[in-house]
Amino acid sequence: MLSRTADHLFWMSRYTERAENTARMLDVNYQTSLLPQSTAVAQVGWQGLLSISELSVAYESKYGGVNARDVMDFMVRDEKNSSSIISCLKNARENARAVRGTLTTEVWETQNQTYLEIFRMLRNGDFERDPSQFFEWVKFRSHLSRGVTVGTMLQDEALYFMRLGTFLERADNTARLVDVKFHAVQSDFYGAASEKDQEYDFYHWSAILRSVSAFEIYRRVYRNVIKPERVAELLILRADMPRSLAASLQEVVSNLAKVTDDQTCETVRRAGKLNAELQYARIDEILATGLHAYLTQFLDRVNELGAHISRDFLVPATA
Repeated sequence: MLSRTADHLFWMSRYTERAENTARMLDVNYQTSLLPQSTAVAQVGWQGLLSISELSVAYESKYGGVNARDVMDFMVRDEKNSSSIISCLKNARENARAVRGTLTTEVWETQNQTYLEIFRMLRNGDFERDPSQFFEWVKFRSHLSRGVTVGTMLQDEALYFMRLGTFLERADNTARLVDVKFHAVQSDFYGAASEKDQEYDFYHWSAILRSVSAFEIYRRVYRNVIKPERVAELLILRADMPRSLAASLQEVVSNLAKVTDDQTCETVRRAGKLNAELQYARIDEILATGLHAYLTQFLDRVNELGAHISRDFLVPATA
């Protein structure tokens, strides 16, 4: 496969996944903001969302102070923000258009219709009327895109590069979400909290789980009250949890193995090593050495892995 074709397919899927992840994060912040809380606490949540996406500086240069309305506007409809939902869906559609002949009609039409429909919804004020419903629509379109891709594409290199993009992006986002959100509530780790704090924390952890469609999964797996160390274990180490780091890296390794050759063994080795460490890690050891340090290192290694994938497969070789 031509490297530029692989590049378009890879980034089409990454941008689609990023739009979904952004919608998930915005939705959990919006739902949490409806709980009784001080203005300062609410502001910390919106600042955390900008930190997850590394967009604090870009946001402050345009808007100044952090508030819910401006953050959602910046993260949903601002086309100058490359990580906004509208920018991600636009870039996904442009990458799909560049390789239209490689995609099935159903995959192309799904990407194209999503792009056209979101402009109509934003123009008609659907987002302002019901933000949660809008975010659900974005998630649904991402689910539809993945389902149509798996259901209609030939299982060849094109599909493998698309799934590589999806799961590399998912691993990156889940790590960022866990890192920032665990910093927002500390009482679970450090001593007994008041009854009011415990009630707030319950809604906080529930919202985090719901943001990655893991609330029902948590109840089924642990059958217990929501504890932060269990949330961390589920989102990092449980390979049977679809959006966990372990599940995402397994998919990356599996799809990478299908497109590799003798010249790309170092990239495969890096992916396999990171996957093996997740398979055999224990959450108590991770927490003992520091969750933030662990996730920071994980993000660095995922970014390095993405750079190696780009170098080996996606960037055209120079003569």
